[in-house]
Amino acid sequence: MTVADTPAPCDTGTAKTAIASPHPRRAFALLGAVQITLIFTLAAIAVPLPEIGRAFGLERADLILLSAAYGLTFAGLLLFGGRLSDRYGGRRTLTAGLILFAAASAAAPFAPGIGTLLMARFAQGAGAALVAPAAMAVLRAVFPAPGAYGRAMATWGGLSVLGATAGNLLSGVIAALLSWRWSFAVPLAVAVAALILAPRLLPDTAPSRGRALDLPGALLATAGITLASYGLVVTDALPWSSAGVLVPLLIGAALLIGFWYAERRAGDPLLPPRFLLDRRRALALAAIALSACGTAMTFVTLSLHLQQDRDWSPLRTSAAFVPFAIALLASGRAAGPLIARFGPRVVTAAGLATAAAGLVLLALTGLDPHTPYASALLPGLVLLPAGAAASFAGAAVLTTHGVPHERTGLAGGVLNTAMELGPTVFFATVLTFGGDAISFAATGAALALVATLNLRVRRSRPPRTSPRPQGAML
Repeated sequence: MTVADTPAPCDTGTAKTAIASPHPRRAFALLGAVQITLIFTLAAIAVPLPEIGRAFGLERADLILLSAAYGLTFAGLLLFGGRLSDRYGGRRTLTAGLILFAAASAAAPFAPGIGTLLMARFAQGAGAALVAPAAMAVLRAVFPAPGAYGRAMATWGGLSVLGATAGNLLSGVIAALLSWRWSFAVPLAVAVAALILAPRLLPDTAPSRGRALDLPGALLATAGITLASYGLVVTDALPWSSAGVLVPLLIGAALLIGFWYAERRAGDPLLPPRFLLDRRRALALAAIALSACGTAMTFVTLSLHLQQDRDWSPLRTSAAFVPFAIALLASGRAAGPLIARFGPRVVTAAGLATAAAGLVLLALTGLDPHTPYASALLPGLVLLPAGAAASFAGAAVLTTHGVPHERTGLAGGVLNTAMELGPTVFFATVLTFGGDAISFAATGAALALVATLNLRVRRSRPPRTSPRPQGAML
């Protein structure tokens, strides 16, 4: 089935909830820039993290917490952010999130110590958790026609990995030429610009006033995801048997189990269990989580390897990832037409297999300090992003297929949660029980498995070409 032939979502309030933007391309560009910036901010201090540690006299545990602070609140609050978007309207929630995100981004560069910087990063993540699902809800209003929305989502799926790549590349350049504090100028500038342009370019979405907020579910999900994620993050500094790991992990797991049972009994649940039981959607979310894990693992592991084992500068380290960015952009550009021709399921599976091959090549190098960059590392650094961009694009279409307008915020929250939790859960686990090479190989094997499962899902009818609706993004 082609994206353009995807049937219309099953809702009856399209005319009320989705008012097409008079400037769809500009609206998409604005929303896309915001989504890229949210993920850019996640990686904005990745490369200069050692410099921040020296400036503030931080221990390893402090650096780990600082690195994870943004992602903890981002991932923990995404589901509730999706509900707020569906409940109060996409543009209103987007505006509220952008204000919080901009304020935190303005405070971060003036932080006199680790405490202030941590609070700013936590606040940035909370703002991002409101913005990300709201942006997807507004995107649905920009492209209310199913075909145009499907093509827009095919492009949207690759924006997150593009943001991560930009964050890792530019953070090293900014730190080398100016200071790590200037990394926060990018999210601040984009947030302010979005606040100014949103009323002019973005349509509003009618709020679903009859929907409950499900505060018990929101509290259980937020606390459970945050505590469990924190427990996994600190395994880099603490043994698994320590109280610092086991206590947050066990409490977080208990809260998430409680959340699952509470949602099964709630009249209007934050996350309807059946939403995740659809096999196509579950496999698409697994593809997003594992692709995010593979790219995040590559950036973190190779950045440390190049700087610590090879004594490369942050600027030279960033330059090493330029081919990664080029492959990512090329694949993301090709993903939309490929999805229209072969369908999102096939493109997702092919992307996962290609990314798996890239990770296996990196595993075979063993990250030896004497291994040549061009002949050993570069092939993996090209195949991985090419596959990840394609799998993100196809999986984003599969995740949002058939979702009613009034649950678009939910879909955005779930999609972004998978993207955030993938690196945290899988990366922390494989790094603990194996070295870098084993981690690359294990992640590659998982990607290959999900690719196979995607291909085994019941085939859709043969693809066919169809005209692009006027105003379509792709």
